[in-house]
Amino acid sequence: MLLNGKSRGEGSPLVLIHGLFGDLDNLGGLAKSLAQHFCVYQIDLPNHGQSYHTKSMDYQSQSDAVVAWMNAQRLETVTLVGHSMGGKVAMAIAQRFPERVSQLVVMDIAPVDYQVSRHDNVFNALRETQTVTLENRQQAQSIMNRSIENPGVTQFLLKSLYKTDHGHYDWRFNIDNLYHGYRDIMGWTAFGPYSGPTLFVKGQNSEYIQSEHRDTIVAQFPHSKAHMVAGTGHWLHAEKPAVVASVIERFLMPGER
Repeated sequence: MLLNGKSRGEGSPLVLIHGLFGDLDNLGGLAKSLAQHFCVYQIDLPNHGQSYHTKSMDYQSQSDAVVAWMNAQRLETVTLVGHSMGGKVAMAIAQRFPERVSQLVVMDIAPVDYQVSRHDNVFNALRETQTVTLENRQQAQSIMNRSIENPGVTQFLLKSLYKTDHGHYDWRFNIDNLYHGYRDIMGWTAFGPYSGPTLFVKGQNSEYIQSEHRDTIVAQFPHSKAHMVAGTGHWLHAEKPAVVASVIERFLMPGER
């Protein structure tokens, strides 16, 4: 089984990897910008989008899945850009297969084991939608609004709701596998340092990258740089897409580094 993906643009290969509950279209704006300089590949991670479902959500399994997809595409060396969980997948690939990664960009996540559960309300909302037959998007939204206060989060999740052949609605991501694999998703096991050029892009108001993570980041990614995007949170690429694209392009383009 291989991951679902698509590509656009020409040039050296760059792979975009989305975060939890997302799909390959989440980074579409960034893909459009980067496709002016690279051949950009967008993929659905396991249990997301139109990719296969599996109970394994640890980063060894997820990175293996991406590398198997790279092999099928005959991509020997790529630039990786990942957001949140996708950033951890990208870091795992770089650490485990450093010869396959020429450059790495990690958006708003650190290579650490997060002990806090940040998605309890999301899982509560999604699991409640599983108790009924969803007839339309409004029904799903109404159910989720009971647990999720931020309407932006609900709208983001609803992007993965689709109409089945039977006429009702269902989620493209596998809620049960993600729920049971959540500890692995929030966790982290370092696979060894990656010495290639790496950029960490942090949202100023996000709690995912903290000053106390600095030593850990440097130990695992000794040639890394950091850039903070003012006035943004965890979804920095959606909040300030032009700024984030410019920051990443300046880092990735050889003449700009």
